[in-house]
Amino acid sequence: MTTAPQGPWVPLDRARHRTSVKWRIYPPDVLPVWVAEMDVELAVPIVDAIESAVRAGDLGYATGAGYAEAVAGFAAARWGWDGLDPARTAIVPDVMLGAVEMLRLVTGPGDTVVVNPPVYPPFYGFLRNLERRVCAAPLDDAGRLDLDVLAEAFTAARAGGRSAAYLLCSPHNPTGTVHTADELAAVAELAGRYGVRVVVDEIHAPMTASGVTFVPYLSVPGTDDGLTLISGSKGWNLAGLKAALAVAGLAAAADLARLPEEVGHGVNHLGVIAHTAAFRDGGDWLDTVRSAVDANRRLLADLLADHLPQVGYAPGQATFLAWLDCRGLGLGGDPAAVFLDRGRVALSSGVDFGAGGAGHARLNLAAAPETITEAVRRMAAAVAVA
Repeated sequence: MTTAPQGPWVPLDRARHRTSVKWRIYPPDVLPVWVAEMDVELAVPIVDAIESAVRAGDLGYATGAGYAEAVAGFAAARWGWDGLDPARTAIVPDVMLGAVEMLRLVTGPGDTVVVNPPVYPPFYGFLRNLERRVCAAPLDDAGRLDLDVLAEAFTAARAGGRSAAYLLCSPHNPTGTVHTADELAAVAELAGRYGVRVVVDEIHAPMTASGVTFVPYLSVPGTDDGLTLISGSKGWNLAGLKAALAVAGLAAAADLARLPEEVGHGVNHLGVIAHTAAFRDGGDWLDTVRSAVDANRRLLADLLADHLPQVGYAPGQATFLAWLDCRGLGLGGDPAAVFLDRGRVALSSGVDFGAGGAGHARLNLAAAPETITEAVRRMAAAVAVA
C-alpha cells in the first residue's frame, strides 16, 4: 500500500479558495493539476518583504534594486557560479516576455528560432506573435538534447544567410531534464559554428531534485554571446508578482544595452521586492519544498505502478512537473482531454507541447499528497470508463 508523504502543502479545501487561473478556469468539480502554480504558502521572508513595502507605501515604479545582486549571490552559493555580473543584467516583466525581447535584439521578422519539442507551449505562440519562424529540433527518446538533430536545425535556420536563434529551455519543461555542462558546451560550440544566437529560459533552475545541481548556460565555455532569463516565479510560486532578470554573457553585453528603456516599464515593483527576498532569504523554504516535491515524485511513481501501470513516467531531475507517456492506455492523441471529460481531473495536454507530445500529459506535482492521490484515482476511473 502506498504511503502518502507529508510536506508543506496547502490542503485542497483551502487551495480551492484561491482565485488564480489554476482554480478558476475549470468548474468546481474538476481537480486541477495542470498549470505550474504550487499549492503552498508563501515563504515568510517574501511575505515580510511585501508587507513591509505595503505598510511603507512603497508602491511606486520599479527600479530593480537588489534583484541582480540577490540572484548573483544565489547562483554563487547554489550553483558554484560567480560569473553573474549585475552590470550585465536588465529587469524585464517576466521570463517569457524577456525572452521575446532578447530574441528581438538578435533576430528580425521572418528569421528562424529553433526549439526542442516537446517544450513549453507558449514558446510557439510568442514566437508567432514575434513574426519568427519556428524550427523544431526534437529531444531524443531519453528526453535529452540531440546534437545531430540540433545541427540540422541550425543549418536550416541559417539558410540564405539569415539571422537565427535558439530558444533553449533549461531545465527542460515538460521533461524535467537538467542539461549537463558537457551538453551545454556542445550547444555553445554548435551555435558558434553555425552563427546562431542562444537565448535560454532558466525559470525552473531553482527547483531541482535532491542531489541534482543546475548548470547555468553562461557558466560553461563558449557562451559569452549568450543571453539568459531567470526569475523566482517557479521556485517560490510568484507568478502573480511579475519580475525577471535578463543576463548577458560578456560578448552579449552590447546587445543587452540596446534593450529599449520602456521594456522595464512592465516590471511589477512588488514583484522585484518579492523575487529579491526569495533569492536572498528564501533558501530554507525552497529546500523544504524541493524535498516535498521529491517525495511526491516517488508517490506518483508508486501510484501509477499500482493503478495505471501502462503509463510511462521517468521522474524528472528538476521542475515540479511530471511528463506522463499515456500512449499505452489507448486514449488517442490527447489523453488529457479524456481525463478531463471522464475523470474530472485537469492535466496539461501533451499535444500543446509540439512534436512528441501526442499521447502524453503533464501533471503538476506541487500539491498535497492527497491531491496527487486523488488525481491518479480519477485518471484510473477515466480509463475504466473508456
